[in-house]
This record gives sequence, structure tokens and C-alpha cells, in this order.
Amino acid sequence: MSARRTRRLGQAGEDLAVEVLRRRGYRILERNYRCPLGEIDCVALHGRTLVFLEVKTRAGQAYGAPHEAVDRRKRRKLTRLAQYFAKERRLEGAPMRFDVVAVRWDGPSPTVEVFENAFEAVEDGW
Repeated sequence: MSARRTRRLGQAGEDLAVEVLRRRGYRILERNYRCPLGEIDCVALHGRTLVFLEVKTRAGQAYGAPHEAVDRRKRRKLTRLAQYFAKERRLEGAPMRFDVVAVRWDGPSPTVEVFENAFEAVEDGW
């Protein structure tokens, strides 16, 4: 798959994920939040909890389940990004969690699975 097609698939997956999240009561605060440490796909409020979301989209099963791509290295990076976001917005004391949204586009219509509280903050990054 070309890089351009991969980017389009990822963007379509993020758009679909946000639509599903909104229907589930998430209030989207930021999409593609960027800072010197990198990027968070989506930041939202779910109730009173600040949620940092990683969206993974796959067109097939060749690379495994989408959520499996959020390995320890990625979790550590997301933890640091969340810390930066919270400090920047003066939200350090707010309850926080990390969710992963897995989007599969390998059939006639996409499937979206939300893994709430998918992982704990990585200790050496929080």
C-alpha cells in the first residue's frame, strides 16, 4: 500500500473513530494534538475523565489486530504526551485514562472497537 493510501486510510479511520466516540458520549477536545514530543490522535472528555486516544486503522489482517500496534514504546510516548498536554492545560489533577480505538476496513463495511482504559500510564514516562 502506498504511503498516500495509508495516510488516507488512517485519516478515514480517525474520522470514523471520532464519530463513534461522539455517539458514545465523548466530548472531543483536540484532534491531532501536536507538541514538541509528538502527536496524540485525539483528546476527549468522557464524563469527567480526560481521555487520550490512539486510533489504529488496518485494511486487512496482515499486520495483526490494530490495537496490538500500541506496544510498550508507543504507550511510553503516549504517556509523555499526555503529561505534556495536562501540564500545558493545567489539568494535572484531572482523572485521566488511555483508550485505543481499533478500526478494521477489511470487509464491506468498517468495524470500530473502543478499548477503554486500554493501558496504564507507563511509569517511567508519567
